[in-house]
Amino acid sequence: MRARPATVISVLAVTVSMLAGCGLVSSSGKFHDASLPGGEQPLAGAKLVVTSKSFTEGVLLGKITATYLAAAGADVRDMTGAPGSASSRQAQLNGDADVLWEYTGTGWVNYHNQTETISDPNELWQRVHDLEKRDYNLEWLPPANFNDTYAFGASTPTAERLRVKSLSEVAALPVHDRTFCVDDEFFSRSDGFIPMLQKYGIPYNDPNGVPAGNVTRMDAGVVYTATAKGAPCNFGMIYTTDGRVKNLNLVVLDDDKKFFLPYSGTAVVRGAVLDRYPELRPLIGTISEHLTDGLMQDLNGRVDIDGEDPADVAYDWLKSEKLVE
Repeated sequence: MRARPATVISVLAVTVSMLAGCGLVSSSGKFHDASLPGGEQPLAGAKLVVTSKSFTEGVLLGKITATYLAAAGADVRDMTGAPGSASSRQAQLNGDADVLWEYTGTGWVNYHNQTETISDPNELWQRVHDLEKRDYNLEWLPPANFNDTYAFGASTPTAERLRVKSLSEVAALPVHDRTFCVDDEFFSRSDGFIPMLQKYGIPYNDPNGVPAGNVTRMDAGVVYTATAKGAPCNFGMIYTTDGRVKNLNLVVLDDDKKFFLPYSGTAVVRGAVLDRYPELRPLIGTISEHLTDGLMQDLNGRVDIDGEDPADVAYDWLKSEKLVE
């Protein structure tokens, strides 16, 4: 599970590795030594445990955080790449881990069983923040500027040929052009494909909406290549920060009716730890303000497509931003 439950399609171990939505990751439990520019050590004497979920983006965020907090002087134990979402979450609830990157949609739906759709990302963050603080004394810090949620994409030639930039424009196309590739999990979700079509006024299995023959169900990874080829579908389900979006030059269609719940990336710190080390707030805030959808696509792609190690990617990016040396 990352922004939402995803199908695990492969397991390969170095210490921990899994394939969930975004890609295959190996995590050795190590990160690069670095220091802050100028040599400041605002976290000198702090002992922190950083964990993460096991998919590419989760491990990257964990490695970035572990590297940066250690550069700030903390004694950091790297527990990135915990298999599955539950283990990293449970480690934090048990007090065995201090810092974990989460997603607001995950907190709202999976951790608090909420069904209300809140399209405003700031409102959703605030609601999740308040629930988590009240129930678990977990502090959800202000979210980063990326949203790892469901979306639909099209190849650049397809989007230009059909002149579409939004899902409402897709809904206005002739029926024969409304062809979709989705995976089984998204097809069957209560907040997935069929309710989305209903929201946009093109109901599934309706001759005037989206006939069943217009929908091809396939593995999530194959959806990207099929969408890039424009066959057998014009539009495919994607994750907005996946490295393949940029690598395959896909156009992300605007969810202009705000059907999909925001999944803003957010660093979560145990309240007791934040009280002990208040310097964590501005330090992690520095990381968050640099993160965007486009950047996460680039970083995820370096791991999933180019085969780089997440620890190397994290360190190189921090250096490139002059956050560490």
